[in-house]
Amino acid sequence: MTPRPLNATALNDHPLPPVANGDKEEKGRILVVAGSREVPGAALLTATAAMRAGAGKLRIAAPENIAIQLGVAIPEAMVVGLAEDGAGGFAARSAKAIGKQAAKLDAVVAGPGMKEGEASALIARALLGTTVPIAFDAALLHELQPLQQDRSAVPILLPHSGELGSLLDCEEETIERDPLGCGLEAAQLYRSIVLVKGVTSHVVTPEGLAWRYEGGSPGLGVSGSGDVLAGIVGGLLARGAEPLSALLWAVWLHGEAGAALAKKVGKIGFLARQIADEIPGLLPG
Repeated sequence: MTPRPLNATALNDHPLPPVANGDKEEKGRILVVAGSREVPGAALLTATAAMRAGAGKLRIAAPENIAIQLGVAIPEAMVVGLAEDGAGGFAARSAKAIGKQAAKLDAVVAGPGMKEGEASALIARALLGTTVPIAFDAALLHELQPLQQDRSAVPILLPHSGELGSLLDCEEETIERDPLGCGLEAAQLYRSIVLVKGVTSHVVTPEGLAWRYEGGSPGLGVSGSGDVLAGIVGGLLARGAEPLSALLWAVWLHGEAGAALAKKVGKIGFLARQIADEIPGLLPG
């Protein structure tokens, strides 16, 4: 399996939906399931990036202890505060409500800033029980089970090497030795499109198609950068992009935003919250 270079030329074969008219409903509705008492900012970063990628309506599901703060920080969002457990994450009984919310919308991003455990496993199961396009990140990647059948919308998985090791029950060193092969194994096992994050990132499909992205900037290796990437994926899904197109474009946009910031700010030292602001100028008109 030889990966293709992921660049502007490759993206010509995976066009995004045309820019919608002024109706926010036409631009798509996204649900961001994210955050916990310890990491409330993950929801903010993810949700902001989704809107910067062009989503029209934003809904956030978060543990109730951070819901009001998120509503103030992101006035564009409807924030749904759900039951939490003693550690400040979602309570297990939140899963059913999240599944119902997701079924009404056009795309979901789930996992940034969440806690691992029973609640995350139930939330992942509830979301996979819908037909909505989904991108899974962070905590939820530790709770997924291999899929027994294809979904109408192929899930997107966004693991770094440690999370991919959890998905495959192998050591992180194994992932680092063969990121492409491990990505393909996960794509087939979970019937998903997988991004294997790294200095060189790989996008892999269950059918064995693969792309390699080598752009970006060292500054992208910073807290919250992955949350922004997840939000970009979700925003493009909400607009109606096919899962593979959404992921390819998101990886490229995220990397090119980092490269732009490296020129403006420096190779390192810019913040994850600055990445999303570069996205609108990089999107095709």
